[in-house]
Amino acid sequence: MHVTFYGAVREVTGSLHLMSTGDDNILLDCGLFQGRRKETAEKNRVFPFDPAVATNIILSHAHIDHSGRIPLMTRSNFNGRVICTRATAGACHYLLPDSAHIQESDAQYLNYKTVRGALSQIRTGKNHKKIGNREKNEIKKLLKTNRHRLNADVIDELIHKHHLQGVEPLYTAQDAEQALSCMDGVPYRNPLQVGKNLTNTFYEAGHILGSAISMITHEANGRLRTICYTGDIGRFGKPILKDPAKNFAKEHLDVDLMIMESTYGDRLHEPVIDLRPKLKETLLDTLDRGGSILIPSFAFGRTQELLYVLHELYDNNEVPRIPIYVDSPLATNLTAVFGEHPEVYDQETHAAFLQKGKNPFLFDQVNFTKSVEESMALMKEKKPHIVISASGMCEAGRILHHLRYKIHNPNNTILIVGYMANHTLGRRILEQGLAYEERGRAGAPPMIRFLNKEYPLKAHVVELGGFSAHGDKHEMLRFLKESDLRIKKIAVVHGEENQSVAFGSFLNENGFDAVVPRVGETFLV
Repeated sequence: MHVTFYGAVREVTGSLHLMSTGDDNILLDCGLFQGRRKETAEKNRVFPFDPAVATNIILSHAHIDHSGRIPLMTRSNFNGRVICTRATAGACHYLLPDSAHIQESDAQYLNYKTVRGALSQIRTGKNHKKIGNREKNEIKKLLKTNRHRLNADVIDELIHKHHLQGVEPLYTAQDAEQALSCMDGVPYRNPLQVGKNLTNTFYEAGHILGSAISMITHEANGRLRTICYTGDIGRFGKPILKDPAKNFAKEHLDVDLMIMESTYGDRLHEPVIDLRPKLKETLLDTLDRGGSILIPSFAFGRTQELLYVLHELYDNNEVPRIPIYVDSPLATNLTAVFGEHPEVYDQETHAAFLQKGKNPFLFDQVNFTKSVEESMALMKEKKPHIVISASGMCEAGRILHHLRYKIHNPNNTILIVGYMANHTLGRRILEQGLAYEERGRAGAPPMIRFLNKEYPLKAHVVELGGFSAHGDKHEMLRFLKESDLRIKKIAVVHGEENQSVAFGSFLNENGFDAVVPRVGETFLV
């Protein structure tokens, strides 16, 4: 067997590895490169091989950096199947169309800017004067409907009329639907033939709902070879999901090559702790002020963990049962997927909820907003409540409008429960809000600019750690040492170069044979 590493190699997105046996070519993941548009557009559009040569795709989990280019494969002569767990197939049913919507929206906005600029130049050319606000508004009115929605038909017509360079979306909603029709959901620990003398078995990875460690075996010339692809490995002791698997079938114990992630290969997380005390303290402090709690949250995983912990607090009568609103259509759909797959829950979740006939994520105080009108009404709600809203880094979506109504009220709390990348609104709120808290909230509050306006950050800002879905270097080493696997070689992938190289060295120091491949490098197994 040969394995060639094409994506998420010395970087964290675009997961893509090609395993070849001579008879079959199997893709391990097919993820989207994420980052600045100019840097990722070409990498996403062009595959380093003809999609028609791929027999099947083994998908480790539903996150877009692992699944997001599947629609490009299925519209480009790929005739195989996408093999994943049942829960991953359920999550992709919503995540891939959502990704397509983002691709289409981005393309529409870029085309709008192109046409707007061209029309401004045309009008400037008539009298050599810079156009005024009235003419700018006329152009915007032409290109938009209902003041905000882009008029795609008019924009496309003007691109054609004026011979402008338009932008095509990476893929469309129709492409995403085609990809979904190619997915086969398989139970954990259920061997499935994926090629000639080639079998895949999924084991629990503990990262997100449906995430899997893939054990791929190939028998040829009387010898069995085994590749283990970890996908992304989760943490031990977190709520809801089972821990990463440590016990494997005897035919999978001798691993010729493990392909292992390194997202946090040179970092340590806070210990996994009971999140309830800090969340309880935040809720009680905010309610004492008569305020509400706004939680920017990722739709997949983080939102469901929050609902789980809040359900426990409410059941134990530890906090007043104020209304909870999940204001994100995607999070609403994915919460339903969580509810449909109790087979992935750990024993604690079964004992606390399922054995009592309860859904961990649904209880009387939880409300899922279904329409824009409901969301707008919620923004103006004065009574204390909790809002969980996308996006997790406050860069787009309904969270911005909730912030607009809540950020300037000192009674409210903005609760940060996830990583905020540099240069995001969420990062600015976190850093400036915590600095203001450290000063004892003395002096003028920081000013935060978004939606073309500045707002005083008078709301309290609280950070609640412990939600990371990736294991750190010690947790990944624990997986290796406590499992019953005998591993000949480890290829370290899915981490920024400094993380992958450091993790490779860390593994070598701990008795493993680890290497960090480069893009396009091939290993013989």
